[in-house]
Amino acid sequence: MKPYSESCDQNCNPILEIIQPLFSGCSQLLEVGSGTGQHAVYFAQQIPHLTWHTSDRRENHSGISMWLNEAALPNTRLPLALDVSHDHWPEQQFDAVFSANSVHIMCWQDVESMFAGVGQVLNEGGIFALYGPFNYKGKFTSESNARFDEWLKQRDPLSGVRDFEALDQLARQAGMQLLNDDEMPANNRILSWVKNSP
Repeated sequence: MKPYSESCDQNCNPILEIIQPLFSGCSQLLEVGSGTGQHAVYFAQQIPHLTWHTSDRRENHSGISMWLNEAALPNTRLPLALDVSHDHWPEQQFDAVFSANSVHIMCWQDVESMFAGVGQVLNEGGIFALYGPFNYKGKFTSESNARFDEWLKQRDPLSGVRDFEALDQLARQAGMQLLNDDEMPANNRILSWVKNSP
């Protein structure tokens, strides 16, 4: 059965409002952690000039492929095998990378590997957009995010809502600088960085 995420349906339009202008000059995008595949189908429909390359761990590929095959869009690609710490990142270069609700379910080592990998595959001037909840100066932005963090840590002690400052430091180490920090519904945000010249 085709996987379904209610939160994907709820956040598609607000995310689109931010990424559509952000990726207006981009043509090849890598999505890190495509999950169910719903985001890929929705955003590829709405941003037809952008070729959307999905990726995830192998166990999620069949669900992503169900969504992609049903939609049969010309600008989506079947999922690449990408476990950020254990798989080789694609040889291809991209001018955009997108990831949603990923860093808070990863251990910190995987978050570090993800940012380093994004820095490798992004072209100069390319954009990395990251959606999710974030802390600032070690503090939660809402009670709901604090409760979410507690739930995450009960499920996996190595996961949790990440600090913006720590993520921005990883981005800088990977050759990127902060472009925007956009407020989103439900106490989420979209952080975007641009790849610097070497």
